[in-house]
Amino acid sequence: MRALFAAIAAFVLASVMPALASAQTLIRDTEIELMLREYADPLLVAAGLQPSDVRLYIINDPDINAFVTGGQNIFFHTGTILEAETPNMLKGVLAHEIGHISGAHLARMGDSQRAAMVPAFVSIGLGVLAAVAGEPGAAGALLASSQQFAMLSFLSYNRTQESSADQAGLQYLEATGQSGNGLVEFFERFAYQEAFSPASRFPYFRSHPLSTERVTALRERVENSQYADAADSPEDVAHLRRLQGKIYGFLARPQAVFMRYPPENRSLEARYARSVAYYQNAQLPQARAELDTLIEEEPDNPFFYELYGQMLFESGHAEEAIAFHQRSVDLLPSAPLLRVNLAMAMIATENPDVLAPAREHLNVALDIEPDNSFAWYQISIVHERSGETALAQLAIAEQAYAIGDRGRAFQFAQRAQPELQAGSPSWYRASELISVARPSEAEMREMRREQRRRQ
Repeated sequence: MRALFAAIAAFVLASVMPALASAQTLIRDTEIELMLREYADPLLVAAGLQPSDVRLYIINDPDINAFVTGGQNIFFHTGTILEAETPNMLKGVLAHEIGHISGAHLARMGDSQRAAMVPAFVSIGLGVLAAVAGEPGAAGALLASSQQFAMLSFLSYNRTQESSADQAGLQYLEATGQSGNGLVEFFERFAYQEAFSPASRFPYFRSHPLSTERVTALRERVENSQYADAADSPEDVAHLRRLQGKIYGFLARPQAVFMRYPPENRSLEARYARSVAYYQNAQLPQARAELDTLIEEEPDNPFFYELYGQMLFESGHAEEAIAFHQRSVDLLPSAPLLRVNLAMAMIATENPDVLAPAREHLNVALDIEPDNSFAWYQISIVHERSGETALAQLAIAEQAYAIGDRGRAFQFAQRAQPELQAGSPSWYRASELISVARPSEAEMREMRREQRRRQ
């Protein structure tokens, strides 16, 4: 999702998908995130977990994989979404991973395994911070360096844990009135993976070993469930298909998209995919034509306007993009990434008359997502253009802290505080950042050495 995952907030950059330069990049997209949350939240409640405590992350990777790290963080590869035949299949995989969380399976690993995971988890954690903050480049580099996404051999569950997660997942599906067929079909579809060497399997089946006995036990329980025949609604299936089209449009080469979704295919998901592919292929008029038909068909879909605005913005038409981003915000005001996209377009026009509304949208976004560093960066621009240098420095400190750069956060908070009104909320926040981000003595010495080198 070259652009998709920018803001998709653009990764947080624009919002539907920023330019993904390499594999295994964390991406953000409001539309996809909402779908996964819609699937996951009822299952989390059934498991006795607070949905707000569990974070869902999307990884740009064509391989099939989903896993849990760091307690209550669930990671989903785009390949898993693209390969899902039904929403129930994705829900089954989610239910299984939630089973690992509720069973505290990561916490039960041996000391040596936990120690081996520390470096990777640190790198993943920094990558997550960067992704949530809207720093796709940094996130991609950190995630790639962790090797977590290339090999999960040290994070493999044993057969007992796998069976436990299976049974727990089925329990949560049944508790929400859903069939477990999707989970069983997912395992059956990829049962052939067990014939491959571990290195040749999809990452999911390296960390989640399959067995005939396990799949048979699952099938028997599902067939005896009162919800065995519960099926996804046509609306849910159609929703998944359109998101698969969107993802494929961003991640595949344009020619591959046109082959999969030829012009004679006038389905909504095909037009969605082609609109992205046309834009990726520098064919903006054709992209706009496809989007015009989508908006005519669903005039209240915020994500069509979001995509339209992103395409215009990235094509150098920031002023024209504002109306489309504004419409997306009007339709879904609770989505912080949409507000960030709108503010970014406003700021890019360099029109001082739109600084105030841009500031308002960014403040609302930060109220919802206080760790969105891209929003902090954008609001630093607003402050600087408004002559509020100290507030601009404080915003840069917030941005740095959001992505885990404590040294930079400390430096900019220190610069800002003396110029802020003593006792004001901003002054107290600067003081707090100075305290929590204060480097160690060794880090301070290194910072001073770096400053001298730059001089």
